[in-house]
Amino acid sequence: MSRSTADFSRPTPTVHPSDGLAGALTRNIEALAERRRHEDERASTQDRLAQLITRFAGSMAFVYVHAAVIVGWILVNTGLTPFRPFDPTFVILATVASVEAIFISTFILISQNRAQAAADRRADLDLQISLLSEHEVTHLIKLVTQIADKLGIAEAGNPELRELQRTVAPEAVLERMEEVEEDR
Repeated sequence: MSRSTADFSRPTPTVHPSDGLAGALTRNIEALAERRRHEDERASTQDRLAQLITRFAGSMAFVYVHAAVIVGWILVNTGLTPFRPFDPTFVILATVASVEAIFISTFILISQNRAQAAADRRADLDLQISLLSEHEVTHLIKLVTQIADKLGIAEAGNPELRELQRTVAPEAVLERMEEVEEDR
């Protein structure tokens, strides 16, 4: 939800001490749950259908239904039931199973693409929050170092603190990571 469409008029949820969670954490959990509900509501009919089929195809109910159908098919077509065989060579069964596999794999890919897009958005959010936190911590270290200098605390000259005061350039980190990967 963009900042311009966020509902800031809603009251801040109250946190019961028995929850054991900080108020900010509870608000974040509720905001993320609301975001997911909103994304699910915005999903197209095609995406919802693909998700529904994928969810069923990944369930034990799917396995049980298929096991029953296949066992019944085999029993009928091997002449072990009073019903007349309609696929004694099992060509129709093989064709139906192949076509079904094509469609189910396509639905799974559609669902995976949607899940990957959501994961990419969450990863981008994580990166932005991490970069913001890094920026804030760097400034806090600088401020605390200045306070320590004013108070004459010897730790202020610590070389590690000077290193931590340097602003991290994300592009440089990514380039270095790529160089290390290429060297492998």
